[in-house]
Amino acid sequence: MPAKKLREFLDSHNVEYLTISHSQAYTAQRIAELTHIPGKELAKTVIVKLDDTFAMAVLPASRRVDLDYLKRGAAAKEVEVATEAEFKDLFPDCELGAMPPFGNLYDMKVYVAEQLTDDEDIAFNAGSHTELVKLAYKDFERLVAPTVIALP
Repeated sequence: MPAKKLREFLDSHNVEYLTISHSQAYTAQRIAELTHIPGKELAKTVIVKLDDTFAMAVLPASRRVDLDYLKRGAAAKEVEVATEAEFKDLFPDCELGAMPPFGNLYDMKVYVAEQLTDDEDIAFNAGSHTELVKLAYKDFERLVAPTVIALP
């Protein structure tokens, strides 16, 4: 079952979504393999610090976050990937490293890779290492209002 906060939010906005269960996996590429979702279509959430403020970078599972592009896209002076120790308490309803890309639920800005906007649907961790949520990208965009950035 998706994280309670995410599930309640989606249900309260009458969003249609699909929950996909899979064997326990910790990397986005492995989850893509297990669920037969191409790595370019599965979104992973990377917690970053932009000028010492936490934010979410959402990109295809097959890609790595490019800090220089993110820095330009976010108009930040400094950008670094946050460590799990730094963000572990920010997502109390999620397993560590399995947070969904709904920064609005956690008071964080969201930056989404332009490549993900090309797909009709978006799939992502639902708060655990055994479950994904898949929904229409247009619903994600409407609810999260992410900043779209070009990544190489």
